[in-house]
Amino acid sequence: MAVEFLSCISFGVFVMDLNSIQNALRRQPFLPFAMCLADGRRLDVRHPECVAMNKRIVIVIDDDSFRTTLEPLLIVSLEELKQTPKGGNGSQKKTPPS
Repeated sequence: MAVEFLSCISFGVFVMDLNSIQNALRRQPFLPFAMCLADGRRLDVRHPECVAMNKRIVIVIDDDSFRTTLEPLLIVSLEELKQTPKGGNGSQKKTPPS
């Protein structure tokens, strides 16, 4: 489900509203989301502490501690990530070979 947080600036160019990103990071309870970029990439944000930002840059740390630094103009939308069912870690149970 895509959540639209776009705001219009001059010349009809759309950019992500940084306040909307901050709101998504501060939401209680936090809901993991992906930042969708202009080049088609998606950066998953699974915890609010994985993002640092100011008016000029956004830094996202992934699960492997890889850092992506980007300009806010490159973020075009936010999408909620599917939740792992409660009581599980998302992995499939392995059945022993018979």
